[in-house]
Amino acid sequence: MYFAALLARTEDGWEASDTELDDVETLSDLTDLAREASEEDTVLVLIEQEDAWFGVVRVDGEEDPRIYVSDAAAAARSSYGEILLTDELLGRDPGDDDADLDSLDLDGTEDGEPDDAHDSDDDDEDETVAGEAVSHSPVGDREILADLGVSEKELLALDEGDALSTIADALGAAEVLETVR
Repeated sequence: MYFAALLARTEDGWEASDTELDDVETLSDLTDLAREASEEDTVLVLIEQEDAWFGVVRVDGEEDPRIYVSDAAAAARSSYGEILLTDELLGRDPGDDDADLDSLDLDGTEDGEPDDAHDSDDDDEDETVAGEAVSHSPVGDREILADLGVSEKELLALDEGDALSTIADALGAAEVLETVR
């Protein structure tokens, strides 16, 4: 089960609408759907699936969409998550099945920092996308909501179960989001 909503920022505040993703097959389709809500203002597409992962797609006018996914491996098991897990987001060249995921910061550690906490049996649970391992870590633009009141640290600390409500609350849009839930 999934929930998806559009939050469009207007002069009067945030407007929310629930949305069906059944006809959305690509990130381009999702971006077009967001732009239909507002061609000039910021639109956030909020997606959560069974308290396993959440994603935020931000569309600002004609700019390229910005994406954040809380758990890449969980999202990889979802057809909606696969829409968000683009080659670019995963650090691969389009169609490159031999990309080096070891060079990516998918576990949240900085270059040179030890990641002993991730050397456990969790690695056996990683999912695959196009035959490659995908970590149970956040991917994407961690600053996606920083200018709207949700810092990178706060975004990374969100629990998948109530993340969208917490984000909407920080934006001052909790009430409008709850009307479409």
